[in-house]
Parts: sequence; structure tokens; C-alpha cells
Amino acid sequence: MTDVIDLLAGLSAEGPLDAVRHRRSQARENAQRSFAALLEPTDDRGFTLAERYAVATFVAAVHGDDAAVRFYGDLLADEDSDLLATVLRAASAGLGTGPVGVYREPGLSDESIPVEAYGVPDAVVPVLGERLTAALEHTHLLVFRPRESSADALRRLVAAGWDADQIVSLSQLVSFLAFQLRAVAGLRVVSGSATRAWAAPEVVAAGQPHTTPAETDLVTENDGIHRPEVFTQDGLGWVPWLAPVEREELTPEQLEALIEPARAAMPYFRLLARDPAALEARTLTDLDIFTNTDGGLPRAARELSAATASRLNGCVFCASVHAAFATRESGRRDDVQRLLDEGVAAELGDEQWNAVAAASAALAATPPALTETHVARLRDAGLDDAAIVDAVNGAAFFSWANRLMLSLGEPEVPARR
Repeated sequence: MTDVIDLLAGLSAEGPLDAVRHRRSQARENAQRSFAALLEPTDDRGFTLAERYAVATFVAAVHGDDAAVRFYGDLLADEDSDLLATVLRAASAGLGTGPVGVYREPGLSDESIPVEAYGVPDAVVPVLGERLTAALEHTHLLVFRPRESSADALRRLVAAGWDADQIVSLSQLVSFLAFQLRAVAGLRVVSGSATRAWAAPEVVAAGQPHTTPAETDLVTENDGIHRPEVFTQDGLGWVPWLAPVEREELTPEQLEALIEPARAAMPYFRLLARDPAALEARTLTDLDIFTNTDGGLPRAARELSAATASRLNGCVFCASVHAAFATRESGRRDDVQRLLDEGVAAELGDEQWNAVAAASAALAATPPALTETHVARLRDAGLDDAAIVDAVNGAAFFSWANRLMLSLGEPEVPARR
């Protein structure tokens, strides 16, 4: 079976990074399983292959990745040849840089970067239809403005005909692609492979968002919860906007997809269980990247990579979890707290951590901005290619995790006991 990350990164079976990637074989295999679950599902559950390939082509294009545009564009053309040019026109109107957007946490308002919400160009809406138009507008939100995700954003999808299961799969797909394209970008830089930017055949103007939020019981606003105000290492809760699968209603397939039985108590994982194949592959990818201690980057620095990506993307919940893990693994609470308080350019106490944070932030940017200079700095700080690929994987994976957490719910400060 073709490994899509290897293919897009231009890696060969004889190359030096092949052995490096095999050291995280579960992550490698399950990243490919995630591709299959989200882009080649045995049951599409009404989220059609043409829609999936259209979203993937759009994501690749707004990231400016020519190889990925060609790969996903070919899949889309095989499914619906008339749709490809329309999706690329829509993408040409959505090019930009990120992450940007307004923070919902009041203590972070000074870091907000307000921008106009993207709308599919009016001229292509009749070809896309209401459902795919809403999906591409939502996709653009998750790619560039994940911190602005909201219950209303999900209501827009419902208004365009998306059900709860399909919304979870759409969020998984966009978030997975954010990971995949960053893993590819990082591996290209580490291996010295060339990256070719996608050039839009024409650039058209964006429109205004085309769907208004629906009044629906599928999406629940969480009025009255105690929301965090800033980034923190304290433990936070998370409240979904869509209903998770009830614990007693989890099927054997969904229970198996949780991997760890204790996760059945967590609303986040029971919500992702609406797409069990994607959840299982994602979880196994996560565990190998962060808990496989066979060489590579020390666990504390992997957690630093996750916390840095989360800090950049604006995911207060993910940052709290992985900043706390970085502190637990390193004992360097003050250094970790400076990352949360000051941002991704904070001085973290030694050059290796500074280099990991700088590379992680560059990779987590949209489009990815990792360069040979970042990799040279990591090498000068004493890291070999196996450790550098661990840092790439950590930042890339949290470009996935952040978008899932932000797009499907919000953090809360637990009540004091």
C-alpha cells in the first residue's frame, strides 16, 4: 500500500528517513489508516467521496502545496471531473496566512488578529451547491481561524444539510489534513527535498459566507459555564457542542476505537466515536508519537512541541494538558509557563528547547514555515534526525488535535471541589 506521506514528501524506501520513520511504525501505519478512514471509507455515511476529495483539494491548495493539490485533485477528478476547476477557483480566493482570528478568552484579546470571514466566490456557488459551499467555508475557518470556531459555525453546517456524524467526520478530515501536510512539509525539509508551491491558475475575489446558522437541537450552546481567561497549566474540562454517543450506547466497534477503556467516560472521545475508524487510527498515531520512548526526542521536548503548536493555534485546552505534561516530564514549570504567558517566541532556558519551540511554531503556521535554518538550529542543539522527526510529528499532530478540540467544543474551568 502506498504511504501517502512518503509519496507527498518525496521519500524513497532506500532513503535515510525511511528507517527513522520505521522507529515510529505505529504512527506511520495509523497515519495511513487515517487517510483510508477519512478519504476511502467503506461506508461514507452520506459524506460522499467527491465531497471528501473536494475538501482535501481545497485544503491542499490553501496550504499552497503543489504536490498535494495534484494528488488530491486527481482523486477528485476521477470522482467528479467537473468539480476540480471550481474547487481550485474557490481556493484561489482563500489564500492567506495563519493562524489568525479573535480569541474568545478575554485575557488574550491583545493577541487577537481580526480578519474578514471567508466566503466562497459567488460565481462558483451554483456549481458547488449549498452543502459543499458550507463545507469549504467551514474548512477555511478551521485552516486559518481555528480559534474562532463556535457553535454557530456548526449550526451553519446543519443548515446546509450536514448531520452530527458527518460534521465530526468533516472536522476529522480537515484536521487530519492539517497534520498530514505538516508532516510532509517537515520531512521534506529534514531530507533536503524541494518543495514546489501551488500557483493558482486564476485568483478570484472571495464572497461573504453563504449560510446562516440554523435553529437546531443538534448543536448546544454552553451558557453559564466558567470559561478560562488565559493559557494555563491548570487542569481544564471540555464541553462539546454536539452530543457525544451516550456511554451505554457505545457499540463494540466504538468501544474498540477508544483503545483505552477509561476514555468512555470522556465526552470528547465519545463524540469522536461517531466516526470510529478515524478515531481508532488517530488515537494509535497519537500514542506512538508521544509515548514511544525508543530513542528520538525526550518526552518532555515532545510535549513542548505539542504545547507550542497549541499556543500558536490558540487551543487553551490542549495547551493546558501538554504544558502540564512538559512540566511533569522536565520539572521546568517556570520555563513552560513563560511559553504560555509570553507566546511561542519566549526564552525557555536552553537552546535545545528554544530550537524545538521555534521549529514547532514554524511548522504549525499556515502555510507551514519550517526552513532549513530551523533544522540546522535543531542539529546544532544536539538533535539527530530521529529526534527532529519526533519534533515534526509532535507539532504536526497538534495541528490536528487543536482543530478538533476547537471546532467541536470549548474548555471550561472545573468547579472547585
